[in-house]
Amino acid sequence: MDYVVKVNGLTKQANGKRLIADINLHIKKGEIYGLLGQNGAGKTTIMKMLTGITRPTSGEIMLFGQPLTERSKMVLNRVGSVIEYPIFFEHLTAMDNLKLHCEYIGYYDEKAIRDALELVQLRGIEDKKVKDFSLGMKQRLGVARAIVAKPELLILDEPTNGLDPIGIKDMRDIIRMLSREYGITLLLSSHILAEMEQVVDRIGVIEDGRLTSEITLEEIRKQHTNYIELSTGNVEKTVFLLETELGINNMKIVQGDRIRIYDLKRTQNEITELLIRHRIELESIQKYSHSLEDYFYQKINGGGKVG
Repeated sequence: MDYVVKVNGLTKQANGKRLIADINLHIKKGEIYGLLGQNGAGKTTIMKMLTGITRPTSGEIMLFGQPLTERSKMVLNRVGSVIEYPIFFEHLTAMDNLKLHCEYIGYYDEKAIRDALELVQLRGIEDKKVKDFSLGMKQRLGVARAIVAKPELLILDEPTNGLDPIGIKDMRDIIRMLSREYGITLLLSSHILAEMEQVVDRIGVIEDGRLTSEITLEEIRKQHTNYIELSTGNVEKTVFLLETELGINNMKIVQGDRIRIYDLKRTQNEITELLIRHRIELESIQKYSHSLEDYFYQKINGGGKVG
């Protein structure tokens, strides 16, 4: 298996507090991997250690098959990142900010700068100062800075944070494009679950500094079955009618007054018409589809809300 990132037993403690503990993380070449967790769960801490910003207390990080150490500059040159909120020289233009960044990392290619700005849809703003940028433009400029040296691994911490719906869609399109058209491996973190579901191939769920699961979106969909749920005051007769007249057998009663139907060979309309015909009061009927959000809520604190 060709892994870009392999993390074994990664632990970080600071000021006597455990931030993350015994993390084992695996990111395949070319995939989009999403870290999901509540605020403070440890997502940013993991990303800072993968980019060499902070050192782990213990454990091993392998990037591109090589161990990450204090002398791993050549390995880190293959990594681009936006950790937390991107900071720029506000009085300078986007072009000048990227030129300074390239000088700092020893990468001189003005065409690459223009290409990076084009990729993140920042066209015709070369002379505009960053202080006049919107939040969404600054987020895109941060991605441009991260990809200007053509990294093989791109790490983005909350890339849609603070963006409006249009900005979120633009960022999602950029992430997909970088993966599909340029073959970049991406590690993302976010608490906007619906957005992550639309772009990631695999997720790692972080809870209280621990990785509780790694799973692909395809595996989640296979594990969870869609169902129709109805509420009625006459559960016993409804179950009898569903079995005898519609041939539905795969169902269960939930909390006494709701019936959850997993056999979807019959439609909601057929079920509704049956109950009306037999004068059974139907309080509600709805089809549910399990999502990444459902999976995440089940994993975090037994179904708690995201902070």
